[in-house]
Amino acid sequence: MKIYNTLKKTKEEFIPLKDGEVSMYVCGPTVYNLFHIGNARTFIVFDTIRRYFEYRGFKVNFVQNFTDIDDKMIAKANDENTSVKELGDRFIVEYYKDADGLNIKRATINPRATLFIDEIITFVKDLIDKGYAYEVDGDVYFSTKKFNQYGKLSGQNLEDLQAGARINVDERKEDPMDFALWKKQKPGEPAWESPWGLGRPGWHIECSCMADKLLGKTIDIHAGGTDLIFPHHENEIAQSESRNDAPFARYWMHSAFINVNNQKMSKSLNNFFTVRDILEKYDADVVRFFMLSAHYRTQLNFSIELLDSAKASVERLYNAIGNLERLLEEVKIEEVQEGEKAFVDTLNSYRQKYIEKMDDDFNTADGIAVIFDLIKDININVSSDSSKKIIQMSLDLIRELGQPLCILQKSTKVSLEEEIEKLIEERQQARKDKNWALADKIRDDLKDRGIILEDTPQGVRWFIKK
Repeated sequence: MKIYNTLKKTKEEFIPLKDGEVSMYVCGPTVYNLFHIGNARTFIVFDTIRRYFEYRGFKVNFVQNFTDIDDKMIAKANDENTSVKELGDRFIVEYYKDADGLNIKRATINPRATLFIDEIITFVKDLIDKGYAYEVDGDVYFSTKKFNQYGKLSGQNLEDLQAGARINVDERKEDPMDFALWKKQKPGEPAWESPWGLGRPGWHIECSCMADKLLGKTIDIHAGGTDLIFPHHENEIAQSESRNDAPFARYWMHSAFINVNNQKMSKSLNNFFTVRDILEKYDADVVRFFMLSAHYRTQLNFSIELLDSAKASVERLYNAIGNLERLLEEVKIEEVQEGEKAFVDTLNSYRQKYIEKMDDDFNTADGIAVIFDLIKDININVSSDSSKKIIQMSLDLIRELGQPLCILQKSTKVSLEEEIEKLIEERQQARKDKNWALADKIRDDLKDRGIILEDTPQGVRWFIKK
């Protein structure tokens, strides 16, 4: 299995720290609002990667944090005349509602930054003691010049970064690129006691601390969106490796942006979509299919037209599943016949093709293409003359290959009552359209199945003929 490592700027063979196990830390949401489709891509991508590891037999310890204290949260809480904690509590509930709606698997743990204040204070003290951080009137900063590998993730050296830095003229930092580990309390802000007075953690320190506490000094994979490469992940590396004298993460993974109608998503452009908006109109299978139809490192363009196209593709896949489910109920031959044995080998070859594509840096786009090729082959080779065994194997393989992507897992079967009611609706519409031939055909087809329709002043009634 190969992973593109942002740190090394190349694909590398994945070798876990512990055989058969993966430790994975993914930067989660700041919980002050509903998350949007750009966030959704990141969450779906790394949920899929986690699921694929599990499909390949790994045990995954998956940590995704909640940032529940920062400037945006403080401002939003003040606007709503509520506390930062109450705001965080509310939007964590809303996060789970939308994440569950996308069939995103719950993390092994979702730590909240505010529950790790003591550990963060200890972390910052250790950095001061080792000479990597300094205090200025209640604020504590990390000294980037003390970490000689600063910039290695983003591929920029400190001089170039300094040249592009924009700082306030009254900044008290020793160097423009130094960043806050601990922030002195401002009036009205939540704060905790510390050796430097009342204050709160900086943004970058929380992830370093929680990864260290929950997964260890060195982890297998640290991940997030490309917007986090600099400064967030760059700063995490600096503070973690300075404190622990060990590599922070062996593999760094980043998912690309989403544009909307080929433009950056923005409320001012009226092209801003929350997951809540989208899930009101589209099934989770459709959203996941769309998000995974391009490689995770490729920028993805979002539009309603493209989402509708994804919906049509998913419907084609489910039509194939539905055909197989119906064949299973109709065919009589149980065991694989002599002429079907070659197709068993063909089915197994599709599994191997899928694994080859997904093992190559989780290429979901090519993985989906394998599923379409598989279904095309099944449509040609599986029919009412096939055995139950070969039909079941075909159906099971489609679901198996869809499982890491978390698509194609639903049954197409509906209850007899649901099916009849749907056909009655179609017949009523045909009658309104004066399509008498279609209306009569629906009635006659139902009659052949022993289902009798009665047109009454109160509507259509039906019963099963005994």
